Amino acid sequence: MTADLPADLDALIQAVHPADQAAMGRARARQAQLTKPPGALGELEALSIRLAGVFGTERPHPRGVAVLVAAGDHGVAAQGVSAYPPEVTPAMVANFLADTPHGPGGAAVNALARSVGARVYVMDAGVNAELPVHPALHRAARRQGTRDLSREAAMTPQETAALVLAGAALARRAIEDGADLLVPGEMGIGNTTPAAALTARLLELDPQAVTGRGTGVDDERLAHKVAVIRTALARSDAADPLTVLAEFGGYEIAAMLGMMLQAAALRRAVVLDGFVEGSAALIGVALAPALRDFLFAAGQCAEAGHGAQLAHLGLKPLFSLGLRLGEGTGGVLAAPLLLGAAATLREMRTFEEAAVPAGA
Repeated sequence: MTADLPADLDALIQAVHPADQAAMGRARARQAQLTKPPGALGELEALSIRLAGVFGTERPHPRGVAVLVAAGDHGVAAQGVSAYPPEVTPAMVANFLADTPHGPGGAAVNALARSVGARVYVMDAGVNAELPVHPALHRAARRQGTRDLSREAAMTPQETAALVLAGAALARRAIEDGADLLVPGEMGIGNTTPAAALTARLLELDPQAVTGRGTGVDDERLAHKVAVIRTALARSDAADPLTVLAEFGGYEIAAMLGMMLQAAALRRAVVLDGFVEGSAALIGVALAPALRDFLFAAGQCAEAGHGAQLAHLGLKPLFSLGLRLGEGTGGVLAAPLLLGAAATLREMRTFEEAAVPAGA
């Protein structure tokens, strides 16, 4: 941890404490008595016990679901690492906020969120454009896009800390609005490049092993993308988590880190979407190891390095649908599974309560 860590950021990190082991013990005992054969609900049983630890009760009752989409641009996009131009980022922010016949927002995350009753929050973390005024847009940008990480540090330490704290503030807002499950999401052309750089450095892996096609680049551009990441990693030997984030990360990644830390500090569950979110989680767990207790992996996405992230975090994905969109879409799809897992532990009767004979 850096010596000059701002006091409010240090306090946020120190506020993350482990899950409630006593509640988890009571939940295991209750699971063993519910009206079903042992293990009949499969992974839902383990999820329910973990949720008991998050919420501090053997009858967890998470309710609201919020998706917090942070948007930011990346200087490294100028190196041709994406199949799409940076102009897509502000256009997609407008799409997140658009009025449609179905409700606010016309992007995939909006449609999926409406289908499960989740609320979508949108943050300008550092989009490289003048965004129009909109009452639902949370403005946190300190700069319009990061610097080119292959040539210099993507962010200053001050910018990094500011965006982490901005993400924390938006998480507090969502929790105050009733969210118990928080899904950090992102939008930013080129952002799988910083995510791969962060993953390679933090997990001490070769960039080739953790760099994927992102928006769907061809073999030639993928090889170029790996070379750009190698150049970036050779430029700096940073190892401290926040310095690594500043050197190779992105504004939206910093914001998602803040969302995760704040959710954990307030004992709420964090649903991880994909690879970019995973890179923020790696930073978070390096800073506050207990954060891992509050993380739930949605699915394993199509990006090459996501499996390595999940293995390091000790998380088992709930599905594998080949998703690679981002925006928090996979996290939204996972939310009903988590709510259902909690409901079984909370609402099912035990054999004794139901007067059902237990098995031998």
